[in-house]
Amino acid sequence: MQIVNFLSSLAMPFIILLIVTYGLLEKRKVFDDFLEGAKEGIEIVFNILPTLVGLFVAIGALRNSGVLDIIIRFITPLLNVIHFPSEIMPLAMLRPISGSGSIAVATDIMKNYGVDTTIGIIASTIMGSTETTLYTIAVYTSCVKIRKTRFVLLASLTADVVGIVVSVIICQVL
Repeated sequence: MQIVNFLSSLAMPFIILLIVTYGLLEKRKVFDDFLEGAKEGIEIVFNILPTLVGLFVAIGALRNSGVLDIIIRFITPLLNVIHFPSEIMPLAMLRPISGSGSIAVATDIMKNYGVDTTIGIIASTIMGSTETTLYTIAVYTSCVKIRKTRFVLLASLTADVVGIVVSVIICQVL
């Protein structure tokens, strides 16, 4: 285990050294290239910042308004019929929208139900098999100025639903 820790500590300095060495061998101005990349990075941040602020405000409003609780209470009878644990619905609904919000919900699930319970295992599997879809689409499409995201959104949300449903099925079967 000490060797793994040692190698992981050396990974980033080694990669930096490798990049600088390659740049020097190619007779590139490494520091100038670095500065140009940093400028482009700052431009990207300024381009996507309004999208991120809007997304974070919308997520905060959704979490604090109680809309999620109302939706979950409304669909719980249906979830019980199909043997879908209603305890993970806040995570299933929030995961495509917010990474930090879904981490908070998953942590709450772990505290309340335990990490080795079926609910805890399902929550962990959902966290690993789904993506924060709306955030990812907002960042990547605004960065390259794509405005028509309807089909990307449909495909991504479908993949999230499949990931959530398969997570529940596999965890309940195994």
